[in-house]
Amino acid sequence: MAADSLIDELLDDARERMVKSAESAQHEFSTVRTGRASPAVLDRVVVDYYGAMTPLNQLSTISAPEARLITVQPYDKSSIKLIEKAINESDVGLNPSNDGNVIRLVVPELTEERRRELVKVVRNLAEEGRVAIRNVRRDTMHQLRELKAEGEASSDDEHRAEVELQKLTDSRVGDLDDVLKAKEKEILEV
Repeated sequence: MAADSLIDELLDDARERMVKSAESAQHEFSTVRTGRASPAVLDRVVVDYYGAMTPLNQLSTISAPEARLITVQPYDKSSIKLIEKAINESDVGLNPSNDGNVIRLVVPELTEERRRELVKVVRNLAEEGRVAIRNVRRDTMHQLRELKAEGEASSDDEHRAEVELQKLTDSRVGDLDDVLKAKEKEILEV
């Protein structure tokens, strides 16, 4: 019976890690802009702040006071040029302007070409999520084979666990693909 509990623990751990991988990819999706201003588009921006790569949201207050405007209010006014440079060098595709206190990012209407580029970005993020989920499967398969090799699980137990693990993998990848389709639709919507 010990083999069953070990296998169950491995599968529960794999399920938890796959869910976290899918959630991480979904969070990355929210950082891709869709034509509406959202502070989340700046989540991936990191600033070289006195030699340390620091997430922008730790250096400033980010808000979207209007549908087409994002404001970035640095906690340290002297970092405004560094923040502006980091936004320019990022892949968000927004041009910052500052008045010495606040950085303003006007979110333009998306062109058809830019929408297609953003769809490619989202597809790449989804593929990274799929790879992370498959890596969890690979690691768990390796652990299952080790259990079998050590004699702690039979071939039948290992096979049943592998089938269950594949179902888990397919389910998580399917969920991620559904979110991807919704995000693509949101981006392409005019």
